[in-house]
Amino acid sequence: MGSSATLRGVYVPLVTPFAADGSVAIDAMESLAHGYLDAGAAGLVPLGTTGESPALDADEQRAVIDVCATVSTERGTQMIVGAGTNSTRTTIAAVRRLADILAATAALVVVPYYVRPSQAGIVAHYVEVAQASPVPIIVYNIPYRTGRALDADGLLELAGTPNVAGVKQAVGSLDGDTLRVLAESPDDFHVLGGEDPYLFPTALLGGAGAICASAHLCTERFVAMIECGLAGKVDEGLAHHEALGPVIAAGFAEPNPCVFKAVLHARGKIPTPDLRLPMTPASPAALTRALAAVEAAGG
Repeated sequence: MGSSATLRGVYVPLVTPFAADGSVAIDAMESLAHGYLDAGAAGLVPLGTTGESPALDADEQRAVIDVCATVSTERGTQMIVGAGTNSTRTTIAAVRRLADILAATAALVVVPYYVRPSQAGIVAHYVEVAQASPVPIIVYNIPYRTGRALDADGLLELAGTPNVAGVKQAVGSLDGDTLRVLAESPDDFHVLGGEDPYLFPTALLGGAGAICASAHLCTERFVAMIECGLAGKVDEGLAHHEALGPVIAAGFAEPNPCVFKAVLHARGKIPTPDLRLPMTPASPAALTRALAAVEAAGG
């Protein structure tokens, strides 16, 4: 028994735009949200890694959730809220705060970082959080940020845990553990690609979609690629995959989300390309390369 939540398609983990005075540019965020949904995204993911959530204070985090919730309710689309910390107690507090956010479809909960728990500890963390959460949870498995991977055995155990809807799998490759989870997890456990170069093969092999930072650019084409993967349209999907490869490479040439913010600013979508320290803006060379890749991909 997993979760009743159904996850499918491309979810955009929104950047948090900043105004010239350093405040969160809520109007720009609202416009971005509508634009990605217009382009076919299945939903929004505020307060993820790409949204610089650790750099936002509590009031700013709530404002970001509120604007995305308003858009999601208006559009009848899904919203997955980043809510994980490196402590089970504070993660439970974070997910409980979603109880009054009616638009929240699920909470994205990262593997506890820095403390490097055992596999058993990671699984126990998710079981406790799932029991306490008012919304289904999605495991966020990203070992190169957290210092600890959740292996296939742990993920498959969680796949049968009530209120666990799936996983965002961002492990640096399409590895053996991912293949095993794709093959052995039940139908109500949704594997969402989180490693952008491997999104198309992940969908072909049984994934449900993607939480995709690169879909800030060429959104319609990322949506089309994932739809091809879900439908088994190999040749058409491969054409999208090959065209989008340079966009992905350019987008992650410098620390995420600086390049995506630079391109969005250059295209007039957000008021500044700024990030909050210790993150710094993209270099001019990275911006030039990314703009060229987007143009070549027809975005």
